[in-house]
Amino acid sequence: MEFDLLEFQQLMQIDNTTLQDLAIFHADEDQSVLNKLNFCQTFGGRQWLRHFLSHPHSTEKQILETQQTLQVIIRHLDHWPVQISNGTVMVLQRFFESQIDKIPARPGPSDAIFYRLFHGPDFGLIKYTVGHAIDFVQGIHQLTQLLGTANAPTPLQRVISETESLLKPDTFQQMLLQDKEKLSAAKMLSYGYYVLYNCKEKIQQLIENFSKLDAWYAMAKATQVFGLQFPVFTQDQRPYIAAEGLYHILLQEPVSYQLEMSHDNNFIFLTGANMAGKSTFIKSVGLAVYLAHVGMAVPARSMELTLFHGLLSNIQVADNITKGESYFFNEVQRIKNTILKINDGQKWLVLIDELFKGTNVQDAMRCSSTVIKGLLKISNSLFILSTHLYEIADDLKPYSNIAFRYFETEVTEDDLSFSYQLKEGVSNDRIGYLILKREGVVDLIDGL
Repeated sequence: MEFDLLEFQQLMQIDNTTLQDLAIFHADEDQSVLNKLNFCQTFGGRQWLRHFLSHPHSTEKQILETQQTLQVIIRHLDHWPVQISNGTVMVLQRFFESQIDKIPARPGPSDAIFYRLFHGPDFGLIKYTVGHAIDFVQGIHQLTQLLGTANAPTPLQRVISETESLLKPDTFQQMLLQDKEKLSAAKMLSYGYYVLYNCKEKIQQLIENFSKLDAWYAMAKATQVFGLQFPVFTQDQRPYIAAEGLYHILLQEPVSYQLEMSHDNNFIFLTGANMAGKSTFIKSVGLAVYLAHVGMAVPARSMELTLFHGLLSNIQVADNITKGESYFFNEVQRIKNTILKINDGQKWLVLIDELFKGTNVQDAMRCSSTVIKGLLKISNSLFILSTHLYEIADDLKPYSNIAFRYFETEVTEDDLSFSYQLKEGVSNDRIGYLILKREGVVDLIDGL
């Protein structure tokens, strides 16, 4: 795969920790956004999809071109060629690696009979491969006819134009009209000779072009299947997010949220009991903003936002045994590095889930209050921070740019219920012991 260096330099800033926190890529397929969106027909398409998902754009031009590319493909999903599969591509790629006896350059009927008699296994491989080559050439040509219009977005037009140029040789033009079921042995050997000896680089580039189209197809198909909506980017120099019906794409039955954050209200102080929905909400916002910068549609009824220079999260910090670093130390380092990055006047989205879990409550309260008051001074970024330390809320209320939100938990005897609805205010729910009791741990301890 070859990537444009200029494109690589124009990326929204994100690090591996944030990619992991948002589950863009995950070893468990059920928890992977990549796997959720993977409607690719080929392995090469999946590689390009992974590339697109790991390279969010930093300019509105790039984002709009990707959106427009996907919108064009969405209109043609019902007519997408089905004759190209991962098997088709693999057969062609393995043919170039095969050690077969020399194919005659200009085979006639007698050459074909001789080759079939004395090189039977090779003849069978050539016949099988040529059939797939015809399918591939006809399928990718169909895509050029389907998607190649004068007003196509630049990225799409670039791929289509190059593909049309690669298909110009006479032999490819003959294959476009060839019925593979009516292929003579001599003609089959002729095509096999051309594929193996004369156009290896052209076919490899055609495969690469199809892989990129395949990745865009997956993104477009996901938009259709999951009912995603393309976000609108505003020109405001100050950070802004507004979303209706925002939800997490990995959940089977998600609850949707309404969200609005701006320069004047750029910090959400989020509270709520365990399992009430804080982490899911934070990840939903982060993932939607991230997908928007990839150029994809997002899991929301509607979304409007500004461009962000970068996205940072502090959700799943871990200790480092090999370096002798504690959980708390790594929390501190993550916060330190976050402050160093976002103190540049650019627009950042910062997501923090349960700050300073690695120390005692009193220490955590003091550390959290200090950090939050510092972050509140950074007016050109947006922050969502969840915490169990509702006690520090009173100390933060004098700040006009902070919003207090919580997720409610209803307790009836030993039963818990969660609405997962975002409400205004601060939660002081404490249900840890109740969960311990409900799961029978208290009874087990009493019986020791």
